[in-house]
Amino acid sequence: MTARLLPNTSAQPVWRRSGIRALESRLQSQSATPLMDLAGLAAARLALATAPHARRIWIVAGPGNNGGDGLEAAIQLQHMGRTVQVNLLCEPQRMPTDARRAFDRATQAGIDIQIGLPSSAPDLTEQDLCIDAMLGIGATRPPEGDMLQATRLINASAAIVLALDIPTGLDADSGQPLGPPESVVQADHTLTLLGPKPGLFMGHGRDACGTLWLAPLGWAADATAPPAPDAELNPLAAPAPRRHASHKGCHGDVAIIGGEPLETRGMGMTGAAVLAAQAALNAGAGRVMLCLLGQETFIPSASADLMRRNLSALDLPRLTVVAGCGGGHAIAQALGQILQRSARLVLDADALNGVAKDAWLQRLLADRSARQHPTVLTPHPLEAARLLGISTDEVQSDRLEAAHQLARRFDCCVVLKGSGTVIAAPGHTPRINTTGNGRLAIGGTGDVLAGLTGARLAASGQAWQAACEAVWTHGHMADTWPAGLALTASRLAEHLR
Repeated sequence: MTARLLPNTSAQPVWRRSGIRALESRLQSQSATPLMDLAGLAAARLALATAPHARRIWIVAGPGNNGGDGLEAAIQLQHMGRTVQVNLLCEPQRMPTDARRAFDRATQAGIDIQIGLPSSAPDLTEQDLCIDAMLGIGATRPPEGDMLQATRLINASAAIVLALDIPTGLDADSGQPLGPPESVVQADHTLTLLGPKPGLFMGHGRDACGTLWLAPLGWAADATAPPAPDAELNPLAAPAPRRHASHKGCHGDVAIIGGEPLETRGMGMTGAAVLAAQAALNAGAGRVMLCLLGQETFIPSASADLMRRNLSALDLPRLTVVAGCGGGHAIAQALGQILQRSARLVLDADALNGVAKDAWLQRLLADRSARQHPTVLTPHPLEAARLLGISTDEVQSDRLEAAHQLARRFDCCVVLKGSGTVIAAPGHTPRINTTGNGRLAIGGTGDVLAGLTGARLAASGQAWQAACEAVWTHGHMADTWPAGLALTASRLAEHLR
């Protein structure tokens, strides 16, 4: 049983705990070899691949089946000629049946197993390996006592860290820490078993997991279909090349409506609208019209390629509209006609806040689908919380569900931004985006995404396709950004393609 790098350029299925449990039960009933044995073999092989020069391997095993996986890995590693030390953080008689069997097998094999935690971690070098087998996907409470102390010892160790299934302290469904962030194991590698879990790609999971590996344990060979996935990874996006026999009208007209002027509240936000417009322009829109919500004549960094328009001059039924970037309070009075008349629409920032405050606007938004007017919402977690009438913590604790609720409530495509952006829409399996990094955590990059989404929507007319392509491309630009060049929103907009 060999692990493979988890691909992130295809629509890889992703399951929550319940789906993984169903898959595990089905496969266990069909497999001639216990799945725990297969997991231990996959872990041992990956251990040798990631730490080929390790002289010592320290395995910290917890009280459940994740600990049993670690014990089976110890057996295999000893067979492969490696020196293994195991600390078991529970009494063996309290372990579940399969894990207790693994303990008995490890004892018979002569593995050095110590019950409880040593006062200090083994003296491990940078070539050595530590395997985190404390808590798996079933964990819902933060590590405490010896387990919390073990987490601290692992994180302070110089050794390479391999987590089995998911790093201890991380919620498998959300990627949020079960306790304080420092109670999560920081792994260099994570071997996830059976199938990917949402928490590996969202929230703190992106930081805690390191390089992701997958050991399917035979499910790909299953004669019956696996349980329906709860999500898929957002695959590589490659817009179709333009035909030679085309003109500017073939690639869509985008109108950017936003940019509250300085005189309204003393907080000029025209720059946000300009960023969105430049992103739409550089992403390939045929024509881009910039509609600023006021009389301000100065436009920071505006391109001569942008067309200035007043709201009254926009032919909304023929346009793809991006509304809300830097809109402030000024966008509210325009939202009614924008929602009713725009052929295609991307709602961002203050447009979303305006909708959240007004039941009439919410009805107009939900009615757009019946009129076959594609719509994409691009909220960050706080804006999503306002739209749903819940807290930001509740959104972050289940990002898949929050995105699903928004998509269902407003019958449109939703891009819930953040670490592991979620794209959801009625009739589609939600997608989790795997591109992007912390460089995007600066002001203005959300405006760039809105403009990019508008350009993709203008080109295809399909909200789902536009959102998936735009989110992937936006993150990919950050992933491939030159190391010596500071990423700013304006530079990001300029380099889109």
